[in-house]
Parts: sequence; structure tokens; C-alpha cells
Amino acid sequence: MARRETPAAGPGSRALVVDVIRSAAAISRVELADLTGLTQPSISNIVRDLIADGIIHEVGSADSIRGKPRKLISIKQAFRFGIGFHLGPDTVTCVAVDLTGGVVGREVVPRQPADRLAGQFDDFTAGLDLPRDRVEGLAIVAPTPYPGGPEAFDLHALRTELADRLGLPVLVENDAAAAALGEFWSRRVSREQAFGCVYLAGGIGAGLVFGGALFRGASFDAGELGHMSIDYDGLPCPCGNRGCVERYASMAAVVDAARSDGRIRLDPAATVSSAYDTVARAAVHGDAVAFDLLDRAAGHLAVAVTSMVNLLDLGRVVLTGPGVALAGAIHARRLRAHLDRTAHARQRHPVVVELSAQPRDAAAIGAAALVVQAAVAPGHTNTPPADVRSRSIRT
Repeated sequence: MARRETPAAGPGSRALVVDVIRSAAAISRVELADLTGLTQPSISNIVRDLIADGIIHEVGSADSIRGKPRKLISIKQAFRFGIGFHLGPDTVTCVAVDLTGGVVGREVVPRQPADRLAGQFDDFTAGLDLPRDRVEGLAIVAPTPYPGGPEAFDLHALRTELADRLGLPVLVENDAAAAALGEFWSRRVSREQAFGCVYLAGGIGAGLVFGGALFRGASFDAGELGHMSIDYDGLPCPCGNRGCVERYASMAAVVDAARSDGRIRLDPAATVSSAYDTVARAAVHGDAVAFDLLDRAAGHLAVAVTSMVNLLDLGRVVLTGPGVALAGAIHARRLRAHLDRTAHARQRHPVVVELSAQPRDAAAIGAAALVVQAAVAPGHTNTPPADVRSRSIRT
């Protein structure tokens, strides 16, 4: 097998090695060389540097057919940490993760003005007793706005201000993309797998991971699954399109349908999130009307997700977000059935559909994982080009 002679200190080689160790859980240096195509000297140099940096450590040995046990290496979990903040409509979900993406702390607090986020970071990390020198940074994630829609504040300006106040790296990302990275990292998904994540909330987003890195698109706006049209002459959408799946399958769409139907009692003053949870609870407890509303929405979503799977030839899809927290099985069942019937590659490979273990916190966990990846596997995290740095986030 030909070997790639890349510099041991190069970010691409280091990211490759970290990704393989992460997905394998524990692996030998010989296996690393086989799986990465790097030379043994390059592997030795990269592993030595990663051990010195506290990112990996030796965890034992395994038998070898050549007789000499091979030392195994693994990610060192609780040595460094990433912090993620998910800005919701009314709350901020704060999460800390270790180097494997495991959650070490979480809290939900009322939404605060942007200029108080630095203080929230200090309070959160102090409450967890995390050593400041082991915190790699902060990532802020939130929904992206509709084109020409209402804007909250400038992401680039927020990032710059927080980085100056905290003295740490600060990243910004949309919530669906962050959730995808978090699911990819914590599930130990192989970098060789084409991976997608669908984030169901007030809107619908998707995150895509190829080669271990988030795919962001020309303007860092990839993954707007909610604005895939499933009916060219359908309902108008604020984005300017017609028939967007978000108008039929999002939490907001389900709540609108339930209120129009009138047979499910919803508090007129309830938020979209609270009203949707009422419908979801009723559906899983046997209410036929509620089940029909969710099943119909899940069918619409399955059409859009199948198109995404066909376009990108995905091998694995995770459903996450608050919209699947209570009745995610309805969505998963619908999507699996639709893929089994219509996925273009169904005769060549299965498309695995999974539900997130922590759907309400997925975006915040992903934000923290984004920090971890940027710290230990440089080369995956890019900076938005100047012409999109002024993009704002939606409240």
C-alpha cells in the first residue's frame, strides 16, 4: 500500500489521526498506519505530539499475531473541555463536553442580552469547577434567519467581542449544523461515512459531515432542508419559495394544524414548543387525532429527507431536535419505511436511521463538540468568508 508522506505536524494529518482514534475508541499505532495510509514514522511523531498535548493516552495492550503485544491508544476524556451555548427563543442551554463529546455539565437559563453571555460563561464554568486552562473555548449556536427576515445581532461582532472578553477562542454556527457535528463526534462515526443529521424544531435544518468535517457550502448556509420544496405550487413560505417542507412538517406547522383542527385542546397562550409537546404527548398516549397530525408531518419530512439522502448518497441519518424528543419514533418509523421503498441506493447499501439520545440538548452539545474538534483536530473548522461574517441569527 502506498504511503502518504505528509508532515507529521500538518493539520490534515493530525486531524486524520485524531478522527481514526476517536471512531475506534482504542487502537494501536500499527492499525493507525494501516487505516490512515501514513508512514509509521509519521504516525509515531503525531502520536507522540498528541500524548504530549494531553489529547490521547495509552490505555493498555492487545495481542498481536507477531507475538509482541501492541500498545493501545485512546482519546483522553476529561483533560480538556469545550463549552457550547444554544440560544433559543426564551432560554440559553449551556453544555460542557470532554474530548469524546461526553457531557460533563448542563444548565438551562433564561435568555439574556448578548452582552451578558461572557458573564454566563464565567458562571457556568465556575459552577462546574472546570480549570480555565483546560477550557478550549466557547461556541454560540442559534437558528439562521430567513433571507430578508428579522435579524437579532451580528454573529461576527458577537464572536469578536466575546473572544476579547474571555481571552479564549469563540466560534459561531447554526444550530442544525452544530447538532450534526455533536452527533457525529459523540457517536464515534467513522470519517469515511457520509453522515447527515436532521434537526426538527420551530423550523427544520440539516447538518452534513463528510470526511470528518462539516459541509458548510459557499456562504456557510448548507443544510437548509426546511426550504426544500415538496410541492412547487404549495403553501407560500417567508423565504420566498412555495411548498417548503418546513410549512408542513416543522413544530410550528404541526401546532398550526392542531389549532386549525380544534379537536386537541391547546392553551391559546402556549408557546410553539409547549403546544407541540402537548400534541406529541397525546399522540404517544393513543390520541388518534394527534397521532394523525404527527404522522402526516412525518410523512412530509420523510419525502424531503429521502431527497437529501438520494442527492448525497448518505449512509446514516440521525433525527434530533426538540421536535423528536417525545414522539421521535413516529418520525423514525415513517422515514425508514420511505427510504426502504424509495432510496435510490437501497439495493447497494442500507441507510441507517437513528434517534438522538439527547434531542433537546443536541445543538448545545454540538456547539461544545465544535470547540473540541477545532482544538484537537485542526483542519476541520473553517472561518466564514468576509462576505458572510455579517450574517445575523434569529431570535
